[in-house]
Amino acid sequence: MPGISKHAVSHASNPVRTGIPAVWMRAGTSKGLFIHEHDLPWSKDLWAPILLSALGSTEGGKRQLNGVGGATPTTSKVAVIRKSKIPGVDVDYTFVQVAPDQAQVGMTEICGNMASGFHVLSPLLNWQMDITVFNTNTQQILVETVHVTPDGRFSEDGDYSIGGVRGTASPIRMNFIKPAGSLTGRLFPSGAKQEMLTMGSAHTPTPFIVRVSLVDAANPFVLVDASTIPAAYHGSEPTSPLSLGIIEEIRVAGDVRFGLAEDTATAGRVIGTPKIALLYPCRREVDVGRRIDEADIEVLPFSLGQPHPSLQLTRAVCVGTALSIPGTVACDIQRQAPGVHHGDSQARQAMIINPTMSTVKWLLKHPSGLMDVEVTLGCTRTGRHPWRVSLAASGQECSPLTIDNSDQPNLIADHHVRIPHRFSSSPH
Repeated sequence: MPGISKHAVSHASNPVRTGIPAVWMRAGTSKGLFIHEHDLPWSKDLWAPILLSALGSTEGGKRQLNGVGGATPTTSKVAVIRKSKIPGVDVDYTFVQVAPDQAQVGMTEICGNMASGFHVLSPLLNWQMDITVFNTNTQQILVETVHVTPDGRFSEDGDYSIGGVRGTASPIRMNFIKPAGSLTGRLFPSGAKQEMLTMGSAHTPTPFIVRVSLVDAANPFVLVDASTIPAAYHGSEPTSPLSLGIIEEIRVAGDVRFGLAEDTATAGRVIGTPKIALLYPCRREVDVGRRIDEADIEVLPFSLGQPHPSLQLTRAVCVGTALSIPGTVACDIQRQAPGVHHGDSQARQAMIINPTMSTVKWLLKHPSGLMDVEVTLGCTRTGRHPWRVSLAASGQECSPLTIDNSDQPNLIADHHVRIPHRFSSSPH
């Protein structure tokens, strides 16, 4: 065109870029993006391309170099939030797990660690210390207690430490209210507190049987007695193809027993739900200033087909609940282990004091340290049921940023990211 330079023509032909405000932060032992729902398309079905691009999972590369994802399941997460219209609830929260190595997202579960990050939304919450959250994935209520400064801002500084994160920060108390039946409607969806699952021989010379508890508390979990896992697993590294194949075979079999999938083929195509963990009696060693033999149980969790480096809050909710109810695999392992276990004696004392409501504290060992869990049980004619499960986490904002809502690569290049004054808090 006359009068227009080649450079100008090239620039004009580029698509118009739009930005979505977000906060990138650590929440507990996870890290991810916090985004207001009003900045995303109205339908959840349209979120996937944007979130995959933001995290860097669109190209199928495991390193997520074109996004802010950290190439692991724990650092490839999104919390989508909005101001709630439910009376007594401050925030509605939808969790999105973005697969780091494939263009796939999951919205069937809740992430407790990401839920501990809602202090970044203080403009929405009128400087409240107690934040009530409604999780849209599982229809659960959470109450988050945070420390604030005199002017109403979240106080990040503190002396609280959590296993899996270096340094200290302000504690964030997470209370999961009535977490049973998050996805299935029942604490024990199969009707049994524990059962035996018969596995095929795809990864072992012969079929094998494992002892499990299928528990739905905060999220559905397959809790496995590690002593019943085949010797082939124990003789290999946890990250070896053989070990991971055995774990996945158990997980998908549990998925079918949960009633979440019709067959193992269907179960294998669903990422994240249910999750699986191996349970062990505690080993004698020293860690983070407390003896491990004081802990009640040792947990090796897995997430998206890989060993988890720490312990998800929702898994701690589930294990703590299972420890509190006689007849589960967790309770059996804890009671059979040598030594004095504080949680078990507390449970007996609490039941004597108040036969209808009891609170028990448990200490869990995981790959990065220890975690305290407090379970308040309601006791009825049908048995014990978790009324509230309380844990502590910490959080720290990494950076507010704007993610580029376009089809162009290099999402996090300097000229594609601007730093807004504060995470957008305009009304929905």
